[in-house]
Amino acid sequence: MCPPSSPHTVNQPSGRPESAGSGDSPSATDTEALATRAASGDSAALDALLRAIRPDVVRHCGRFLLFREDAEEAAQDVLLQVSRHIERFQGRSRFSTWLHTIVANCSRQKYRELKRRSAEQPVLPDQPGAPETRPDPRTTSVIAGSRVDLLEALERLEQESPHLVAPLVYRDLCQMDYAEIVDRLGIPLGTVKSRLHHARRQIRPWLSSQEP
Repeated sequence: MCPPSSPHTVNQPSGRPESAGSGDSPSATDTEALATRAASGDSAALDALLRAIRPDVVRHCGRFLLFREDAEEAAQDVLLQVSRHIERFQGRSRFSTWLHTIVANCSRQKYRELKRRSAEQPVLPDQPGAPETRPDPRTTSVIAGSRVDLLEALERLEQESPHLVAPLVYRDLCQMDYAEIVDRLGIPLGTVKSRLHHARRQIRPWLSSQEP
């Protein structure tokens, strides 16, 4: 679960980090360098890192939660997670790979929160004398625009075949390279591709299913 608080402020407007040049946003190399410095305890580098990655984090969260406000809430959780746990990044893999895992976890956690919040809304009758109905999460504003079918399919896949979830999330939602996925999961490329194939095949019928 994403942490509720952080000693660093992360809701600053995106801007140029201290290490960036005078006109361009930081390159991937600059971001990796900032992450390494931040992980070693450099608070200025951490502040610059959070500002640098915020636009991309919002965009990546938007692959899970298409409603802008939901994606921004999830992005805030991601930045809080990075701020609190940057020391866990030890440079054995790319920072972007480490970050993708946090994005995926926080985005899916946000979806679960939104779904629970929708379910907890008071049940109101459509009109006097009509039977009571619960708001459909597909049209409820708190969750409108989310990839409801795919996220529901991921929840079901996690229950039935949990080992297939990560390859599917990393490849199809986070759009990670196969090399990054191999590095993150620590399994051979052939295994990654096999699990991805089985995951896609398993969820395909669920995406068009009308089951509750």
